[in-house]
Amino acid sequence: MFARTISTRLPAGIAPIAKGLVAYGSAEAATRVVRILAILVIARRTSPELLGTAALALTLFELIRVLANAGIGQRIIAATDEELPALCNTAARLFWAVCLAVAGVQLAVASALFLIWNLSEAALMLAVLSGVYVCMPPALVQVFLLMRDGRLTTTARIGATQTMADHCLTLALVVVWPSAWAIVLPKLLTAPLWTILTRRARKWSSNPAAGYAPLREFAAYGPAILGSELIAALRINADKLVIGALLGSEALGLYYFAFNAGLGITLSFVAACNTVVFPLLCKQAGDADRARLFRQSFVLGLVLLAPVVAAQALLAPVYVPLVFGAEWIDAAPYIALLSLAALPLYAGSLIGAWLRARKRPFVETRLALAATATGLAGLAAGSTHSLAAACAAYAAGLALVLLPAAIAHLFASTIQSSPTKGVA
Repeated sequence: MFARTISTRLPAGIAPIAKGLVAYGSAEAATRVVRILAILVIARRTSPELLGTAALALTLFELIRVLANAGIGQRIIAATDEELPALCNTAARLFWAVCLAVAGVQLAVASALFLIWNLSEAALMLAVLSGVYVCMPPALVQVFLLMRDGRLTTTARIGATQTMADHCLTLALVVVWPSAWAIVLPKLLTAPLWTILTRRARKWSSNPAAGYAPLREFAAYGPAILGSELIAALRINADKLVIGALLGSEALGLYYFAFNAGLGITLSFVAACNTVVFPLLCKQAGDADRARLFRQSFVLGLVLLAPVVAAQALLAPVYVPLVFGAEWIDAAPYIALLSLAALPLYAGSLIGAWLRARKRPFVETRLALAATATGLAGLAAGSTHSLAAACAAYAAGLALVLLPAAIAHLFASTIQSSPTKGVA
């Protein structure tokens, strides 16, 4: 209802963006309460060392899972009506092939953890989580068709339902079974829920009569988007590996807690902005309209995100001991510092949608690589001093690349949409 009210009071061009962002924002608000409750119970029922074991398994899982983001879905979103049936037929086969291959990679990494590093518990967790890849393919074509159709409120609702189920199950398991498994298992157990809800929301079945699109149809998006997603996942998840290697398991537990209690919440909004904006940019008739929509989207998202980041950073010393307990007060400065990284990551997310819509995904890949290098280099350098220095240097490293890039692309889009056409 609120999303519909917003959309009727804004200019026609930006109304779908506002509606989509409100939908994802509302979904995040609903899951945030459950997320905080889950983090609260985890903080009171587990130790930093125990949390560190789960963090290692989940970090590796998130890194490996990005291999499934091979740009197949983005090609579906950008497809014309005429080419869509054949593309979907091929995409369905590709999704199965990619997901099974990724499951094999994850099992291989789990074997290495056990045989080389003797991390038996983390290895078993990673092996069990490979079952997620069997649940994904039956609904992947459908979820990207939902995005292409502009049914973003539906995808937001499905994602929120799965996330809330994940957190509720985590909360229940941690209470009765305070172990690292209580944090890891819900990721697998709630995966079928997402599949069922997505298939119910969007009906689709393969139509052999429409034929199959050649694999080269996916080449323009596939390698570049896979590269960008891998680099982004490395940037967001490899920080835990760096902290664990340089500062130890206890520091990793503190960092992982701070990440999830602060930046982890705003990252969902950052990802939602890309999800909402990319399909709408693809639908624009010309470059000038696309550039105008990009600027409007950027400003709207920033207006929504900046106050949340400011509140997280400034109020962390107040709400951390009240909500999570006095034993986690040491994590407050890390939550404050990490929350600042949301702003450059938001800029990178919107630039990525802009470049993909303009069929320039390889530019996004190079930008993501530069941001990853500076962010992780700052994190590693800061780790030689303290955990606080590592958090600050990580955010600063990201800002060093992504904020100037955002300014440059916003300026270029202004020239492109002006009456005197420029080159972007």
